[in-house]
Amino acid sequence: MALIIGRKPVLEAINSGEELEQVYILHGQKGGIVEAIRIASKKKGIRCGEISSDKFRQITANPNAQGVAARKTSQKYFSLQEIISSTLGGSKEKKYPLILILDSIQDIHNLGAILRTAECVGVDGVFITKHNSAPINETVVKTSAGATEHLKICLIDNLVNAIKELKENGFWIFGSSLLNAKDYNTVDYKLPAAIILGNEEKGIRKLVAENCDFLIKIPMMGKIQSLNVSVSAGILLFELLRQRAK
Repeated sequence: MALIIGRKPVLEAINSGEELEQVYILHGQKGGIVEAIRIASKKKGIRCGEISSDKFRQITANPNAQGVAARKTSQKYFSLQEIISSTLGGSKEKKYPLILILDSIQDIHNLGAILRTAECVGVDGVFITKHNSAPINETVVKTSAGATEHLKICLIDNLVNAIKELKENGFWIFGSSLLNAKDYNTVDYKLPAAIILGNEEKGIRKLVAENCDFLIKIPMMGKIQSLNVSVSAGILLFELLRQRAK
């Protein structure tokens, strides 16, 4: 994943339509070009964030960076319809296709660990919300043990619309939630399924939860009432795998 550094090079890359994963601006940077970068990033739907000097140095120590850098993506992404078609159409149609949906997962280590589990379980596709989500960067690839190279990943602009399209194609939607939810091991997963995992702190969004067919939870026996999202992913996905193996 190549890095572009410098104010003008980054702005030119944005305006020329380069596929950029993230734009980084060193905290406190100001000026016409910096503001133009922010505006252009927003128009193109590219993540653009201001970061501390320590984090910026982790990305690049190049003195020519001028407080601005952008990461190009080499990750191949699939369209929503491509993933749906690959699971429901043709001679390789699966009896119980499985989609994993990640709603605003922001920690790169969590994302990598979840993708590794997803590949081990054999999910047919992973939907990642385009905004407020961790990028698939070198750390994610490493944490996933290379699973990113084997998964069909789709970036989603509007998750509710994606859910509706999945439903129209016969999928049932299971959202992981602590509110008004059934125990995860009391639900039948022997059907085309999409499982949604939410943000590390806030969980799945209210409107997303309202569009789920089932809300499921992992019972907590201790004083802490929630698990790390990557651990939850493993428990839920392997329960589904266990049921389907019967």
